[in-house]
Amino acid sequence: MTPPDEHSRTETATAPPPQCPAHAYGTGGMVRLYGPAAEADPMGLYEQLRERYGAVAPVLLHGDLPAWLVLGYRENLDVMRTPSRFSRDSRNWRDMREGKLTPEHPLAPISTWQPICAFADGQVHERWRGAINDSMGRFDRRGMRRHITRFAGQLVDRFCTTGTADLVDDFAEHLPMLVMTQLLGMPEEYGPRLVKAARDMIKGTETAVASNAYVQETLRKLVARKRADPGPDFTSWLLEHPAELTDDEVQQHLRLVLIAAYETTANLIANTLRMVLTDPRCRANLAGGHMTLPDAVEQILWDEPPFTTILGRWATQDTELGGHKIKSGDPLVLGLAAANLDTAIRPDPTAPVHGNRSHLAFSGGAHECPGQDIGRAIADTGIEALLTRLPDIRLAVPEDELSWVSALMSRHLVELPVEFTPQQPQPMPLPELPAPAPAAQDAGESAGPATDPAAPAPSSSTRRSWWASLTRWLRRG
Repeated sequence: MTPPDEHSRTETATAPPPQCPAHAYGTGGMVRLYGPAAEADPMGLYEQLRERYGAVAPVLLHGDLPAWLVLGYRENLDVMRTPSRFSRDSRNWRDMREGKLTPEHPLAPISTWQPICAFADGQVHERWRGAINDSMGRFDRRGMRRHITRFAGQLVDRFCTTGTADLVDDFAEHLPMLVMTQLLGMPEEYGPRLVKAARDMIKGTETAVASNAYVQETLRKLVARKRADPGPDFTSWLLEHPAELTDDEVQQHLRLVLIAAYETTANLIANTLRMVLTDPRCRANLAGGHMTLPDAVEQILWDEPPFTTILGRWATQDTELGGHKIKSGDPLVLGLAAANLDTAIRPDPTAPVHGNRSHLAFSGGAHECPGQDIGRAIADTGIEALLTRLPDIRLAVPEDELSWVSALMSRHLVELPVEFTPQQPQPMPLPELPAPAPAAQDAGESAGPATDPAAPAPSSSTRRSWWASLTRWLRRG
């Protein structure tokens, strides 16, 4: 990779003011995309880079490895939709070929090539991704929403008598894994342990390797059990798919789906709850009936996507992007959060975006997230179940006391303390297992599940009751 040429907007040697979040330079005058200075205010950093370099900016990754951060909306789509120029296969990474990414490198776990669809292009990708698309298309959406409501109720039962809770640790970080274990065909008791293991893996703790081993062994046993005794679940559908995936291929893709769904959906739930509890615009729109919870989820996907960036494209040839010369083997970081705020497609970032799903929160092109509508369903159904049980829930600390922790790819709300009128637990009866819907015809790589999970499962009377309670609460606030 080469540094920006003389036609860049600002000379490389020009340093930002001390208070600027971009005050973290490495070799060649390029900005580091890691470390405390970069992680303190990632959105501020993206805007500084956009002003300095335009739609594409040269940056440094961990270990001062050079890369390109794609900030523009159209430029991100260009990268996502042209695998002939920008491959998902990390073996194209020049620094990796030269041995600069050792197994101990912080980026090795997310960039080392694996035999899964996330690292493949062309026919290999189509085979693996087709099996995932078709299997996800078989979910009974109403049955899935019943499971979400049930698990959300179980989580609320754990803290509803106390009158206080931390909605990150007590709710948002547990609900996605509980739902996914059900959809994958696991016993429910696996959920809590898998939540702990997934959180440990993602945080990269000293026990992350052991946690990964636990997840892999759990999934290996699941695949073996479903091979012998299939059921109406995602694991069985992958095993019986005409693509004839091996047991190892199924296991690795289950891990991919499980971890990706957990990370993104937990973040989405926490961010949406924070907006509902603190944003006057959201409160007014909900109270006035101008916004529904699915609308609120979509607003968060525009403003605070679960993944702020994705390290995941490598140039296959010398090319040009955003006025910069990209060399073969250069890595590109997709700036999803920055692209969603690109004034070229969103001139007024304060304007509501109800019903608009053209954001890049779930990436785009052939590698667009196949489970995005499942994530949406877990978020809006789970939050609705929470607010139905605790309609007077409110933030327990001043908003400016909330804190976040950032990393290369995401920004997490640390805690969301709330208080409410104590309630008695209301265990819900177990619903019947959902029967699989007919397999949907694959509508293409970027289409996601063919069946829209947004069809409302709760009765209209339940929704009216909840909206009435929420409206009274919002108007009191």
